[in-house]
Amino acid sequence: MHEMSIATAVVEQVDAAAREHGVSAVARVRLQVGELAGVVPSALDFCFELACTGTLVAGAVLETEAVAARARCLPCELEWAVGMPPDLGCPGCAGSRVELLAGRELQILGVDWAERPAAAGAGQEG
Repeated sequence: MHEMSIATAVVEQVDAAAREHGVSAVARVRLQVGELAGVVPSALDFCFELACTGTLVAGAVLETEAVAARARCLPCELEWAVGMPPDLGCPGCAGSRVELLAGRELQILGVDWAERPAAAGAGQEG
């Protein structure tokens, strides 16, 4: 199940960022997940909860933003929703030279800290 390796990588990155910024907890992690990324959202949710154990991310909510797969035909420049299962044949000219525009995304969009880090340089005299 590759969702576990994805969840572990996300948690490690967020946990490291929280520590770097002096934050003691994470409230929410937002991910962008493309339709063709091969990720099962329910499996990712389950794995995320397991991967958070013992980290500053424990108890955080995972929110995923789905990105629909879109393609463009190179010869005729028509764009269309690829759908599932993926249909990469151009519906306009039946061409097969296509460019995938969206749908493979898998990235952290943002993190909400449970508390704000102390202001840099606060209490220091300049």
